Amino acid sequence: MGGTVDEVSDANYEEFKQAPAAVVAYGIASCEPCNEYDPILEQTASQFPTIRIGKAKMHVPGRCREIKKQHQFETYPTTHLFSNGKLVLTREGKVQADELAALINDHLLKG
Repeated sequence: MGGTVDEVSDANYEEFKQAPAAVVAYGIASCEPCNEYDPILEQTASQFPTIRIGKAKMHVPGRCREIKKQHQFETYPTTHLFSNGKLVLTREGKVQADELAALINDHLLKG
């Protein structure tokens, strides 16, 4: 579980975001900032092994239909932070590693 970036799809989305602390990055293959975000997500996953970190590949046909019904994305990548199923923060665009770490500390590790 901890320390890796999980694949997120309709099959595991609800369970994934019910974790005590979860980060989901939504992206598409043709998006250069999305591809640049991958190593940042991997670094963050190793830095925060207790946080579930996942990536939803929105371009894969049939994989994220229900996710698309729940959320309207104007920008890729978009990152959501969840705490026990509740969306606590949305950030559009690629988030730098230090900013993502600060957001996790501020919104998911306090309390």
